[in-house]
Amino acid sequence: MQRDDDGVYDITSAQKSLSSDQPGRQRRYFISMMVRTACFILTVILPSPFRWVALSGAVFLPYIAVVVANAGRETILPGTAILKKKPRSLS
Repeated sequence: MQRDDDGVYDITSAQKSLSSDQPGRQRRYFISMMVRTACFILTVILPSPFRWVALSGAVFLPYIAVVVANAGRETILPGTAILKKKPRSLS
């Protein structure tokens, strides 16, 4: 019986766990929401031309904050799968 080395895989390039990645994502989202809150406050305080810039920041920042907070988990490059070949089934 021959031993086949196709069953040994290297997993050292695995991503960080979700529980260790989540605090950084939460921090980025929190900072973005604080900037949004500042934009709302500036909308009330600033004169007319600058008011619209602050208001647009307050309106569009939630979308940007979600995209930035969720960025970083998709670090796997195409074609770098852990399993190069599908394991053969018993025939």
